[in-house]
Amino acid sequence: MINYTTVKAVIFDLDGVLVDTAIYHFQAWHRLAEDLGYSFSIVDNEQLKGVSRIESLELILKWAGVEKSEAEKADLLVLKNQWYLELIEQLSPDHLLSGSLELLKKLQEKGIKIGLGSASKNAMGILEKTGIIPYFDALIDGNVVQLSKPNPEVFLKGAKVLEIVPAHCLVLEDAQAGIDAARAAGMQVIGVGLEEHLKGADLVVADLGTLVDKF
Repeated sequence: MINYTTVKAVIFDLDGVLVDTAIYHFQAWHRLAEDLGYSFSIVDNEQLKGVSRIESLELILKWAGVEKSEAEKADLLVLKNQWYLELIEQLSPDHLLSGSLELLKKLQEKGIKIGLGSASKNAMGILEKTGIIPYFDALIDGNVVQLSKPNPEVFLKGAKVLEIVPAHCLVLEDAQAGIDAARAAGMQVIGVGLEEHLKGADLVVADLGTLVDKF
């Protein structure tokens, strides 16, 4: 159970929580995997959620049984990101997931600090295209963290910038790696999605709209 009365800050993951960009990551990784001779599936994609770009590539190379030099890996990462950026050009406020904007507004009205804790290096562009940057008090993304989830670095940095102790932070995540990271950070955590993919969360909800009345 979540103790909402102790929450002084909410830290959001981005992809799959606030914005529907997960499908674009899947499409870009699928295209890259196909080029490597591997049939990439939705099940495979679940294992990449919340994981850094380089670690995702390493997993795909392992599944495909393919070895690449460091220079070749760097080229593949650039290619994947290029395809992803092309796909998200179409993003707009219409791509915000159900309940996202309503929850951001409610938290801001209540004076609860709002942070972003995402592995994405494209977070700023996504937030700009969807028009929600003004709601955030702290933006921690893949450009300012060294360690990816399930390491808690991204959430601990968020708490530090927000000046809120971890015990009073609530994390919203759609990936197991993110749930584990929030737990390691000593924060309450709500999973967004299917319960079978989000073990260890204090609560799992289908969308953020169900949380608006909790604050």
